[in-house]
Amino acid sequence: MTIADQYVQFGSREARGNSSTYERLSSAIADDDELLGRLATLPPTKQQPNLLFGVIRLLDGPLEPYAEFRAFVLDRWPVVASEIKTRVTQTNEVGRCAALVPVLSALPQPLALIDVGCSAGLSLFPEKYAYRYGPTTIGKSAVTLDCAAVDIEPPRTLPTIVSRAGVDLNPLDITDPDAVAWLEALIWPEQQQRRDRLRAAIAIAAADPPQLMRGGLDAVPDLVAKAAQGATPVVYHTSVLYLVAPAERAAFVETLRRLPGHWISIEAPDVVDLGELPAPPDDSALNVLALDGKPLAWVRGHGQAIYGIA
Repeated sequence: MTIADQYVQFGSREARGNSSTYERLSSAIADDDELLGRLATLPPTKQQPNLLFGVIRLLDGPLEPYAEFRAFVLDRWPVVASEIKTRVTQTNEVGRCAALVPVLSALPQPLALIDVGCSAGLSLFPEKYAYRYGPTTIGKSAVTLDCAAVDIEPPRTLPTIVSRAGVDLNPLDITDPDAVAWLEALIWPEQQQRRDRLRAAIAIAAADPPQLMRGGLDAVPDLVAKAAQGATPVVYHTSVLYLVAPAERAAFVETLRRLPGHWISIEAPDVVDLGELPAPPDDSALNVLALDGKPLAWVRGHGQAIYGIA
């Protein structure tokens, strides 16, 4: 897939209906040979739209009109490229907890959570958020997550969590203003509600900071071994493994299958091999929610909706 193809697909499958600004930018970049040439000088893992757009927002660059966005990127390319090379798309979208909770609540309680690719660890607090699945609401919190549940039973109770730990190559410290600024820059421009929700989730996490460690996939077995005694270990990852080389990804999945407890994945359908999948509800970019390698539902990228798989 060319860089131009990446931007076309991002605009048509991810940004459309969610961010008209990013949809327009993606389309324009896909036809801009000079800007595509600059992106081509970056490593392949650093060419994706979310990373470029997040960096421009972090640098307070203009997003529109396109001529101003383009001039900013080209004129300040050394600074832009430097930030892109040092940053990683670490969107810590708490809305994805709405897809996790139906599975977490159905497992043997209490739970010891281990979040792989945890970013700032905000997804380690699923029981401290409230959820609205259509007419069904559970929990009370300063953070309420709305999720359309189609052909899937909403949870009746919140999970009981007795320990939480996260691992990331670059865990973000929610007490660090630069880390918080980066998390906010990764939220799409029209989505002020997500930005407000992020700030409220940060306040919740700051009152009870989780254990976050710097490390890679090989740290997970040790975290499982150290999970709270008497609790069910649950390892999960959401929109993370696409950043990992296929061979390393496959080896990690095999490790997860052998570990005690349970494994939850929310990844794009081509990232984790879950066998043959039924057709998705539409042609937008959807992830697959799976428990121990068994697909359960299609999930929208930020947890806005889950569609049960029969």
